[in-house]
Parts: sequence; C-alpha cells; structure tokens
Amino acid sequence: MRIGLDARLIYYQRAGIASYVLGLLQGLATLGTCHEYVVLQSRKDHETLPLPPNFRRRSIWTPCHHRFERQALAVEILGLGLDVLHSPDFIPPARLVGRRKSVITVHDLAYLKYPEVLTPESQRYYGQIGPAVEEADAVIAVSENTKRDLMALLDAPEEKIVVIPEAPDAGYQPLADPIVVARVLDRYRLTSPYFLFVGTIEPKKNLKSLIQSYASFRQDGRASNGLPDLVVAGRKGWLYSDVFELVGQLGLQKHVHFLGSVASSDLVMLYNGALALVYPSIYEGFGLPILEAMACGTPVITSNVSSLPEVAGEAALSVDPQDVDALSLALNRIWSSHELRAELRRKGLARARLFSWEKTARATLQVYESVAAR
Repeated sequence: MRIGLDARLIYYQRAGIASYVLGLLQGLATLGTCHEYVVLQSRKDHETLPLPPNFRRRSIWTPCHHRFERQALAVEILGLGLDVLHSPDFIPPARLVGRRKSVITVHDLAYLKYPEVLTPESQRYYGQIGPAVEEADAVIAVSENTKRDLMALLDAPEEKIVVIPEAPDAGYQPLADPIVVARVLDRYRLTSPYFLFVGTIEPKKNLKSLIQSYASFRQDGRASNGLPDLVVAGRKGWLYSDVFELVGQLGLQKHVHFLGSVASSDLVMLYNGALALVYPSIYEGFGLPILEAMACGTPVITSNVSSLPEVAGEAALSVDPQDVDALSLALNRIWSSHELRAELRRKGLARARLFSWEKTARATLQVYESVAAR
C-alpha cells in the first residue's frame, strides 16, 4: 500500500497531537518495508525526520487549521496515488476523486463537552468533527473514554471505532546521574524539590484549582521556607489570563514558575527532578504526561474523571479535580511520605512499560490494512 500520514502539525508545535504523530512515525518505522509511506510536512518545515527509505517526504503548502484546509489539501494530494490517508489531527481533506480510504484519530471531544472554553475560531475548526467522523472509513480513539464520547455525542457507529492508546517516547526514563538533571534545573533557575505540571495553559487543564490547592498546601505547611515550589511547563493556550492573575492574588509569584514550551529533552530532566507530576485536568482524551512521568519514575497525582483513570490504573493518586481540599491533601501526602513516593514510583514504572509506540503503530497498521482491503 501507499499510505499517507499528515504530519504538518509538527512544524507548528511539538506537544499534544504533534507528539502523537512523531511517536507513531517512529513506531511505524520499526515495522518493516512492505508498505510505502508518504509523510505530508509543511513546506516551511525543513527538518528531516530520521526515517527509513520506504518513507518519503511531501512538502505541503496548505497550513493547518486554515478555513479552506479541507479543499486545498485535497487538491495538493490529488496525484499522490494514496491508498489510505491518516489524519491524526482528525479533520481529513475533502474527497474529490479516487478511492482513497480515510483514517482519522480523535484525541478528545472537549470542544463538544465544554464549548465555552474555546475561541470562536477554534469552535469553527473543531465544529467540523461531525462530518469528519461520518466520512472516515475508520476512527482511531486514543482511549475507551473517547470512544464512549464519540458514540454518545456524535452517534458514531461502534464498529467504525478502534481504541489504540498513545505511549511515552523511549527517551522518558529514570536518570541515574543527578548532576545532569541539576544542570537543566539550574538553567531554568529551579531547585528541587518541586511539584510539576505539564501541559498547555487552558481551562480544561484546571490550573486554577491546582494553584488554589497549592496555596492551601503552603498555608498548612509547618516550614513554609522549605516547601516545594510549583513548576508549570507548557505554552499559553487560550483563556489563560485568570491563571496568572490568581498567582498574583495569592502572593505566589516567588513559588509558581511558568517555563513556557519546553523541549522534550529538558522535559525528561524536569520529570526526573520533580517530587511528583500533578495533572488535575477536568477532561482528557488520554493524558500522555501521566505515562511520561511514570516512565521517568516520577509519582503522579491525577484526576479521577474522563480517560485519566484508565491511563493511570492503580499507579497514581486519584482525586476529584474540582475538590481543592482533596488535591491539597494529595500534595501533602506526597510531600510527607517517602514510602508513598517509593510505592508510586515502582507502580508507575511497571504501568508505563505496558505502553509503547511499536504496539501503537502495529495496531494502527492493522487499521490501515483493514480499510484498504474493504
């Protein structure tokens, strides 16, 4: 088969769906050369991905999330002779002519469950999800929770949906040399210990509740000068100003550190240096930072809602994300108990080993082969 994979998003960001695309490409590259892959990259993206000879790059002019993206991209790929096109950012190009099959990945349906947290432009783009699911030959959902949402919110037929989880990159692992970690922390002007949050600053990440919980944790601490700081690693998304205002209102400017976007190589160091990852989202399609932290041996506190329990299993402290007191108590439990941290480290490492990009790619390839054979 000749399989197309839309990788344009990599040029615009390296987190979220772009991480999924990179991981999937790495996994597919390990599965042999019986198929040809055409990797669609932005014309502005001059980085050469380290892929085997059966992968070739196709430079694409159509930008991501453009108003006429579906029509323009359809024209650009018209002569590529693709048997299957995988759209990991879930909105596929329009079908003009030919018999090309369409596979899309739906990561979450937050924009349908919580439309108030989106800008009008985002609502316009993500509003195309209904026709995209209807037109696709197969829909990959990254969790059982996303599958349930697809069926409940879009009436998607169950037989069209295949659940294939994401995975942490192989680079996320415990580091034996504390000096290497200390160098990166020094560059960001951080000192251990600290709690870590990883993700885009946007409403569904529930950072306001986290900051309120952290303030309560500090207020209850017996030795406030020795308590851990809170580090936020992630770019600004949308509707984020309240988060920064809250830090000022609570007088936490010296204790809450916003790092912005962080390279994955630095993120490994930040996980390794952290007391725990705190990930209290109110909704996630998967929640990859949980597995990244666990793969590094970092304890995890996360929410007991949406997909997060099925990703974390029994290897994390789970709390109601809307319960500020419960989250503050979880912070205190991690801070005060070396035994609990050791237990969560052991369970997390075992949990993370259950996921790999090779497994994800192998299951995804089966979807490609299945739709092409119909």
